[in-house]
Amino acid sequence: MYGFRIVDKLQKIGVDIKVEQLRYHSKRVLVSKEFTFDAAHHLHHYEGKCKNLHGHTYKVIFGISGFVDDRGIMIDFGDIKEIWKSEIEIHLDHRYLNETLPPMNTTAENMVVWIYEKMAAALQEEKRQQIYSGARVEFVRLYETPTSYAEARREWMEHE
Repeated sequence: MYGFRIVDKLQKIGVDIKVEQLRYHSKRVLVSKEFTFDAAHHLHHYEGKCKNLHGHTYKVIFGISGFVDDRGIMIDFGDIKEIWKSEIEIHLDHRYLNETLPPMNTTAENMVVWIYEKMAAALQEEKRQQIYSGARVEFVRLYETPTSYAEARREWMEHE
């Protein structure tokens, strides 16, 4: 049985570990962050119950890759949240999507591409590219229900 142990000595920078040791590698890595939002929509040119106004609790998962900085951090999770809150969620959460998104049928397939494009554009801004070395969106997954999602991937978005 493993017991709980309090560390004897908290590691200190410059004493137990050198600043130049914080960056362990120079490989591309992927970080992921999830968000939820609630919204209403309806589908056009569709014969089924989704042609009527209805709502979902959506879940969005971002996969963002890049290279770590001198601290060993690729992108701060809080920075992903700030982009989500200020540039994407404001158009989605507790909104009527047919009104707040660009003209489109508000299917998960259309929406996930829009979300991908918004995050990709935010990461490509010059000030962010200076901070996050090579940061790029690898995928966005949009769950419309707990068991149904649409996905956009970088290789599809850039090469098709």
